[in-house]
Amino acid sequence: MAKKAKKKAKKAAAKKGGKKDVLVVASKVKAYVRSKGFMCSGDAIQGLSDCVYSCLDKAMTRTSANRRSTVKPQDL
Repeated sequence: MAKKAKKKAKKAAAKKGGKKDVLVVASKVKAYVRSKGFMCSGDAIQGLSDCVYSCLDKAMTRTSANRRSTVKPQDL
């Protein structure tokens, strides 16, 4: 049971620290990059996820400006 408590505490600390979840499927991204003849570093996945967060934040701002609560493709 101590392991479960540690895992919960670690997750809670990560959320409080502002660490964001990865929003992309790493294996799919790496497979796509490899299919184009390139290699993919581990840091690239986090960077791509950060770009997705930024894109979504901008889309939500646009959605709010248009007095809506549903993000639509045109907001992206």
